[in-house]
Amino acid sequence: MKKKLHIGNLRSKAVLALSGLLLLGSCDFFRIKTEEEDPDNPVVASVGTAQLYLDDIDHISKEMATGLDSADLVNRYVQSWIKKQLMIREARENITLDEAEINRKLLDYRYALIAYEYEKKVVEESLDREITPQEIAAYYEANKQNFALKEIIVRTNYIKLEKSLPQKRQLERLLGNDREEQNNELKDFAIRYANNYFIEDSTWVKFDDIIINTPLTQNNNQVQLLQNERLINVDDETYSYYFKILEYRLQDQVPPLEFVRDEISKIIVNKRRVELADKLKRDIYNHALENNEFTIYE
Repeated sequence: MKKKLHIGNLRSKAVLALSGLLLLGSCDFFRIKTEEEDPDNPVVASVGTAQLYLDDIDHISKEMATGLDSADLVNRYVQSWIKKQLMIREARENITLDEAEINRKLLDYRYALIAYEYEKKVVEESLDREITPQEIAAYYEANKQNFALKEIIVRTNYIKLEKSLPQKRQLERLLGNDREEQNNELKDFAIRYANNYFIEDSTWVKFDDIIINTPLTQNNNQVQLLQNERLINVDDETYSYYFKILEYRLQDQVPPLEFVRDEISKIIVNKRRVELADKLKRDIYNHALENNEFTIYE
């Protein structure tokens, strides 16, 4: 059996959104008030003649993840329903609607949703999420300029210590020492004496994240500070803050591979997802073409 192929332009998001609202307003999900009320299924909210019933929100508690506040979720759902109903009422009162055109757009929207759900299911089942270090490194080398930094990042050791502690001199000695075993000693020191610390010298972090709640946030020339100092010590009334800067990158510089590894992994997986979706569409089309399953009329 041959089917006619319809070729049309994509509908705008605004039209789809309005159509979706009108669909919601007209379907059984938003039922109209009736004479008889079911005591086991009371009305939860109403806007004019449209009513939201307990059965309509029963799925929320069944689908919610453990630990979430069901009352809060239900309240947000009800508020969303009310806002949609008010928008539908406002639209009906202020614009003239071509019901046939709306129904046609809703049908297109329905078919688009069906196709999207099928595409998503097939793609996710076929998607290979395993990425080798070689793939990540190759993508980084080919696209490193696209990862220009928007903030300063550093590799650093950070220790927050009470000003009154006599161990401050010991800490300064440890931070000034570059021996390999120094890091283990520094960790032991931090565990024993520090109020807060970050000793992950192979990890790149945003400089703003590591200096938060320290006097360094008041420094207006962080670039000059990093360029001139490798061991930064600042005090407030109670604490001393030590930062040993091992390495840094400034805004607009290319970050090291380690800092963007996860981002590159997501990009590669998403490219595979797009390629699978395109292949699925081509395969379905070519199969239909080979079997004469559609006709384009002149």
